[in-house]
Amino acid sequence: MKDTPRLAIFETFKTKQEELTGEAQRQRAIIVNLATQTNPSQMTRTAIAQKIAQENGTIWKNIYSGIFRDLDEILIPMGIAIEAGRLPLKRGPKALQEKGIPYYQLTQKGLLVSLALDEIIGREKILEKFFKETKHIDKDFQEEIETLLKFVPRFTYSLFKGYVRAYCEGRLDNPLPLNQARFIEESDEIIRIQKEFLESFVNMGKTEKEKTLNFLKSVN
Repeated sequence: MKDTPRLAIFETFKTKQEELTGEAQRQRAIIVNLATQTNPSQMTRTAIAQKIAQENGTIWKNIYSGIFRDLDEILIPMGIAIEAGRLPLKRGPKALQEKGIPYYQLTQKGLLVSLALDEIIGREKILEKFFKETKHIDKDFQEEIETLLKFVPRFTYSLFKGYVRAYCEGRLDNPLPLNQARFIEESDEIIRIQKEFLESFVNMGKTEKEKTLNFLKSVN
């Protein structure tokens, strides 16, 4: 029996906890590509391999098998990505021309996972798409997340990162449906720290607030 598919986007080396494994980097790169591309020709296995290879200064054929495995054995079985269609071929074997080359896209679960990846620029568009395409989501919860995103985006994405990490580590069987209770539960420690700071700051005197702000200005 095959092992249960496992999303490895947060996995690090045992001896280098700050360094992502090759599998983690590859899966993240695939998800980033599918989250940011809109042209089907750039969402095939070959195109994804070529993009990743170009960014890392390597040969795309050397990583193609890894891309193939991640899509067919991990991301698709887990419902992170799906085959979105096929592109016709003008050359090559007749059977392949008739069948075409598959290209892929993220599912709702995949969009949610992508919100945890800091390397994606413009995640607010992904979140907007996620909410737009998600059925039966609590509108008050959605508005609260959108408000947080407007004023404290880094904090908001840290909540998504904690939530998706819980899914990757098996604490959540499925990150969907997204609801406030589960979202807060898995981000409990982060929210408690922020809540403590916010409540303390509101109750500070003018001098204490100025000192706190001066201290925070040194943070990049």
